[in-house]
Amino acid sequence: MMHFAVLGEITDPETIAVGSRIHDAPRLQRVYGKARWRKMKGKALIRLRNGRVRLAELHWYEAHGMGRKELKRKRYLD
Repeated sequence: MMHFAVLGEITDPETIAVGSRIHDAPRLQRVYGKARWRKMKGKALIRLRNGRVRLAELHWYEAHGMGRKELKRKRYLD
């Protein structure tokens, strides 16, 4: 459950880990299916539940054809 909404695009996407280098890889494959999973990070403006807008670093998992899964806010950048 996300406690924020992403406003616009995620900028500066960067791959953190791929395949077996992802600690959650077995769980991701069990929940979403076999694929070449990547752990990614990027920056985006987000709107918090209280209405405040902040710039934050986001982390997520993605695989070809499956899109972004489990988007998490890691830290504020403003």
